[in-house]
Amino acid sequence: MHESPAHPHDAALASLTWDDIRYFVAVAREGSLSGAARQLRVEHSTVARRVGALESHIGVRLFDRLPRSWALTSEGEALLAPAERLEQEVMAFARAAAASTAAQGTVRVSAPPAFASHFIVPLWAAQAGRWPGIELDIVGELRSANLQRRDADIALRFMRPTEPGLAARKLGELSFRLYAAPAWLSRPEADWRFLGYSDPPGNVPHQRLLADIAGERPFVLRSNDLTALHNACRGGLGLAMLPDFMARGDALLVEVPGEGRPAMREIWSVVHPDVRRSPRVRAVADALAEMVGAHAGRLA
Repeated sequence: MHESPAHPHDAALASLTWDDIRYFVAVAREGSLSGAARQLRVEHSTVARRVGALESHIGVRLFDRLPRSWALTSEGEALLAPAERLEQEVMAFARAAAASTAAQGTVRVSAPPAFASHFIVPLWAAQAGRWPGIELDIVGELRSANLQRRDADIALRFMRPTEPGLAARKLGELSFRLYAAPAWLSRPEADWRFLGYSDPPGNVPHQRLLADIAGERPFVLRSNDLTALHNACRGGLGLAMLPDFMARGDALLVEVPGEGRPAMREIWSVVHPDVRRSPRVRAVADALAEMVGAHAGRLA
């Protein structure tokens, strides 16, 4: 008996790979090409091209192209759940592979940008010879990296992680105090102007404290970038709540005396348990903990 030849469409489906599907998942999750491009760190034209190729490959239209977003079609909605299950399996495989690799290679660390550039990078540069063969990939970002999706191997955060299934270690604490150019201290407090954060204070201790101190007095600049606030404060634009590791040794700034300060933030290191078994990830995680511990006086 001769077997019937496979239908060409069946052969096309069998040739699908995760690389075809991850673009679909990213657009579905973000709701737009630009959002998916940021997540995947590619150009938005690449995302559009790859999704279009996937649709042609499987013969299904996955998205309705709207002016400001891409909305899942009913067929796309039906395929999203199995695609996300596939994503979980691929990520589990990647974590297991990373855990079995040697002590050399790349370790990606996600950290708040100012902490990464002003604290981690100088200390790592001074001691990098201790870890030959390790390439450190620092991702400065305000959002919390998704460790399940391997956005990073290690995430440093200023709050206790709440996601289940992650291994977390408290490294220490850092302090925020009110700083200003010296000329502000000779002016009446009623005339003080402030530099604040773009996001509402929420439960962030130093933002709440700054809002309480400012009261009804105006903010003249807001930013989500601590380096921008630091430079504006150095330039005399206003008073800012800054971390001590950035501002304490700055000759152009003075601490503004007052009650209720400093505001403290915890520093946490977070890894996925699967990745923690990797010798190089463990080495970097231990090095970061050592840096925070050895320089606790700079932080708090």
